[in-house]
Amino acid sequence: MFSGIVEEAAEVIDVVSRNGNVDLRVKCSFTDELKIDQSVAHNGVCLTVVALPGDGTYTVTAIRETLDRSNLGFLTKGSRVNLERSMLMNGRLDGHIVQGHVDCTAVCEDIEEVEGSRYYRFAYNVDPSMASKGYVTVEKGSVTVNGVSLTVCDSERYSFRVAIIPYTFEHTNFKDIVPGTRVNIEFDIIGKYLARLQEF
Repeated sequence: MFSGIVEEAAEVIDVVSRNGNVDLRVKCSFTDELKIDQSVAHNGVCLTVVALPGDGTYTVTAIRETLDRSNLGFLTKGSRVNLERSMLMNGRLDGHIVQGHVDCTAVCEDIEEVEGSRYYRFAYNVDPSMASKGYVTVEKGSVTVNGVSLTVCDSERYSFRVAIIPYTFEHTNFKDIVPGTRVNIEFDIIGKYLARLQEF
C-alpha cells in the first residue's frame, strides 16, 4: 500500500530483457535501507526488490503483464522513475490510498503554464464496461499519475487535467513529461468499490 507521495525521482542504471520480463537496475539515495522482497512503487507500479549488489543500486523485475499495462517497458538507461516505499501504517496519509496496481496508461495532450504552476492534460482509453466499474476520474477526486497522488480538475469522459506545483515538478519526473509522453494511471480505489457495490 502506498500514498502517492513520491520520495525520489531516481535514475535507471540498466534495463535487461530476460525471457519476456525486464530487470530494472535503479540507483537511489535510500538503497542502503532496502531489503530483498521489499515493495517499492516505480512510476506507481508496485515491484519487489530482487537484488542488492551493494553498489548503491537495486534490481526489480517487471513481468509481461506489468509491461503491457504500464509505461515501464519504455524506460531506458538514464530514465528517471518516481519511487515510493510502501506506506507505514503508523504514519500520516498525506496523499490518498494507492495500491500500486496501474490500471492503464494515458498520454499527455497539453501542458499549460499558469502563474508559476503547470496544468497537464492526459487522455486515456478504457472500455465502457470498465468505466462503469469505476475506472474513471471525477472532478476534485484523486488520481495517481506516474505514482504521484493528484487532485483531478476538468474531468471529462476520457481525459482530465492536474495542476503541478513547482515543488512537484522539480522533485518528480513530471519535468520529463511533454505532449505525447505516456504515463501510468491508477484510478481511485474508493470509486472502484462504490461502482462495484452498485452492481449488487
